[in-house]
Amino acid sequence: MPDQEHQNRDGQAAGTSGTDHIQPREDAGIDRNDEEMQPEKSSRRKFIVIAVLIFLIVGACLFYWHSTFTEDTDDAQIDGNLYQVSSRVTGQVIKVYVDDNQQVQAGQLLAEIDPKDYQVALEQALANLASAKAAAIQANVNVPITSTSVRTTLSTTGSDVQGAMAAVAQAQKQEQASEARVDQAKANALKAKLDVDRYTPLVQKDVISKQQFDAAVAQASGTSAAVIEAQADVIARREAVREAQQRLEQSKFQASESRTNGPQQVRVQEAKANAAQAEVQQAQAKVDQARLNLSYTHITAPATGIVNKKNVQVGSNLSIGQDLLTIIPLTDLWVTANFKETQIQHMHPGQTVKIEVDALGGRKFDGKVTQIGGATGSKLSLFPPENATGNYVKVVQRIPVRIDFTDLQKENGDYALRPGFSVTPYVSVK
Repeated sequence: MPDQEHQNRDGQAAGTSGTDHIQPREDAGIDRNDEEMQPEKSSRRKFIVIAVLIFLIVGACLFYWHSTFTEDTDDAQIDGNLYQVSSRVTGQVIKVYVDDNQQVQAGQLLAEIDPKDYQVALEQALANLASAKAAAIQANVNVPITSTSVRTTLSTTGSDVQGAMAAVAQAQKQEQASEARVDQAKANALKAKLDVDRYTPLVQKDVISKQQFDAAVAQASGTSAAVIEAQADVIARREAVREAQQRLEQSKFQASESRTNGPQQVRVQEAKANAAQAEVQQAQAKVDQARLNLSYTHITAPATGIVNKKNVQVGSNLSIGQDLLTIIPLTDLWVTANFKETQIQHMHPGQTVKIEVDALGGRKFDGKVTQIGGATGSKLSLFPPENATGNYVKVVQRIPVRIDFTDLQKENGDYALRPGFSVTPYVSVK
């Protein structure tokens, strides 16, 4: 056994020494293979490096080329019109329906003012309106009545003139007849006087009887009296003519006055009717104002938003124009983005915009450019810079650009946006 173990050890030693003798030959083969593979690995590394560099250059070019399609800025905020809700009438608050930071809808009731005084004012205005309408009806009815009366007066005065003219003509004819009777009476008186003159010598010679002479004297006296009577009748007829002419002149004056004043009377009545109608309109305006004042006792929200700065409580006595609360809008919103002046060269209204909202984890909304400001922000500041004196350092200015949301209601039904949120707009300029 010892001899066998010795042999085994010798054999192992021999094997080991054989292995050690053969190993250098294998290492020599491996070194020769590494030397052959090193040029291939070096060429592969160069190819990969060149490919990576080309990829980076192409990517950088594509990124730069794509960046020219949009302009963006982080100097942008959401804006909106803040609604200052105030009282339009005086009165005492009897109910308040909202609290601070409460969301309200457009038209929702916010508070109520005691309406009793305004209800009384409305009832009084309605009574005044009814009275004015009654007066207007009366004035309008009087217009045709006055017109008919004027036409009747004109017709009557015309008839009076014609009657007066006929009376004058008749009186003149009667005067002429009286003058003819005077001439006839004078002729009879002359004949009677001549008879007396002829009978006087005859009666003295007793050619004729005393009785005939007395009869001739009596006849002469009667004809003389008839002349006087006829002359008096002529005077009366002349006076009648004068009176008839006076009545004619009076009728003509009345007719002329009727023709002149009649239309004026109609116009006066029409003016009264118009004035009554104007009073109706004035009374109606007072009724409308009273209704408005009554409606102002219900204070409602002018827009959908959130209540803030609430300053009204039950029992407060309000005056006209007193601020009650502020409503922050949730729908009528837009973005004011202050772009650098070097960014607006290709920007114009109507371009589409992607709006990224920081507060919503980068949530994006669609919009469009609506307006580009007329001046830089520095020029619109309270104290604009004066660069006419001293050293000047050129600073890139910023122009305010308004961007309106185009999908606010569709995408933002939860009313998540708030005025003042910071956003990043991406304007597509190409």
